[in-house]
Amino acid sequence: MGASAAVAVVIAKEKHLVSHMRRLGATSPAAAKTPADLGIEPRLAWERLVARAVVREARPGTYYLDEPTWEALRSVRRRVAIVCLILGLIVLAFAVLESR
Repeated sequence: MGASAAVAVVIAKEKHLVSHMRRLGATSPAAAKTPADLGIEPRLAWERLVARAVVREARPGTYYLDEPTWEALRSVRRRVAIVCLILGLIVLAFAVLESR
């Protein structure tokens, strides 16, 4: 599996975790739940969300989804993807022009 495919899998798992936390109502410090309450085992996607403060610890062992941080992370990812796409198109355009 290529690196980009691996990243896509992790991002998909992050989205699933966020959706799952929303469904279970773990979206505020008062509604924080343990990973066991959420029915998950903390793995790579979980650790990435915790490291980025998307999933925050309210009390020892209980976590909640920080919606504004999640939206900010999604926004940054979209901008990075757009910049990469534009740069790729520029490189492609130069390659086509050079081959003529």
